Amino acid sequence: MTNPSNPHPRPDAQSHESAPEQASVSPRLAVAGVALVLVALAVLAALGIVSRMHSDKVLAKTTNELAARTVIALPPKPGAPVTSLVLPGNVTAYTDSPIYARTSGYLLRWYYDIGARVKKGALLAVIDTPEVDQQLHQAEADLATAQANANNARIQADRYTGLVKSQAVSRQDTDTYVNQAAATAAAVKSAQANVDRLRQLQSFEKVYAPFDGVVTARNIDIGQLIDQGAGKELFHMQAIQTLRVYTNVPQLYSQTAKVGARLSLTFPEHPGQTFTGTLVRTAKAIDPASRTLLVEIDVDNRDGTLLPGSLAQVHFKTPGAAPTFVVPAAALIFRREGLQLGTVVHGNVAHLVHVVIGEDDGANVQIISGISATDRVIQDPPDSLIEGEKVAPLNSQNDAGGK
Repeated sequence: MTNPSNPHPRPDAQSHESAPEQASVSPRLAVAGVALVLVALAVLAALGIVSRMHSDKVLAKTTNELAARTVIALPPKPGAPVTSLVLPGNVTAYTDSPIYARTSGYLLRWYYDIGARVKKGALLAVIDTPEVDQQLHQAEADLATAQANANNARIQADRYTGLVKSQAVSRQDTDTYVNQAAATAAAVKSAQANVDRLRQLQSFEKVYAPFDGVVTARNIDIGQLIDQGAGKELFHMQAIQTLRVYTNVPQLYSQTAKVGARLSLTFPEHPGQTFTGTLVRTAKAIDPASRTLLVEIDVDNRDGTLLPGSLAQVHFKTPGAAPTFVVPAAALIFRREGLQLGTVVHGNVAHLVHVVIGEDDGANVQIISGISATDRVIQDPPDSLIEGEKVAPLNSQNDAGGK
């Protein structure tokens, strides 16, 4: 029966209905689902990695492009064909010698100043050396003592040598005196050598000219302390009757440098005048740094017109006309590898080439060999430009100003 006071009677345990049972998941389906999830995650990760690698490559490429130096690359201007070669030459004296003191003392007097022409053997200066003089007197006295001792020992040795024959003296005493005579004779030679040395030093009190020439420097005055050796130069002399002119011939024209050839020389201080020299010797080897051949040209200068230390222009005749190019002097690269120009190859790659120059007017330089008309020359290369470096070439100065 139902309780009228309870409108919602509690169902009996026996009348309670049980919930429906869920079907169990197959293990195969669970493994497949997990595999699908892992594959999806792997695909997403791979896509992220590929995207990041692509972004890194794009960033690196953009960075390299932005980091490339901006340079102006222009073709070289054609120059006049080379029929003669004018090279700078260094003029030096035929003999150039500093003169030092061989003894110590004080300068007593000097006789020639700068610009004076002197003959070989001329007295240039006199040095007062009282210490050397006193040492010489002492050495001469020591020599006299040694000679007296040697003479006495010789007499004793001769006497004992005569007496030993008659057995008046012993053989031992005789040998002692004979050896003493030999020792004192050696002492005499030693003392004589010391006297000769000091006399030689004393002779250096007078300074003589070693050759015919001109005094170009005087670095001493009366009363000045003079030290022996090469610490201080007394005079400087140069022989200027014949001058040596040294110049470097490019490797391309090294075969034109023939010993005995007569060459013309010009000097800025003698406009309109031409001097003649003779090529007397070459280095017979190409300098690997500059790719040039060092040659020496002798010029007669008995009238004293030319001065050592000046700059000459040496004129060589070339065997045939060769094409040349003209580039700005600022385009040259000076390094220990030699003279170079920077060019652009493959569109944006720097390439350094060795060149040989001809005439140079300060603003532009004549290039004899090393480049062609199709090369693009970097006009003002940076000092740190290296082979194979990526660059951003421009074709004109206007492009550089507008960038």
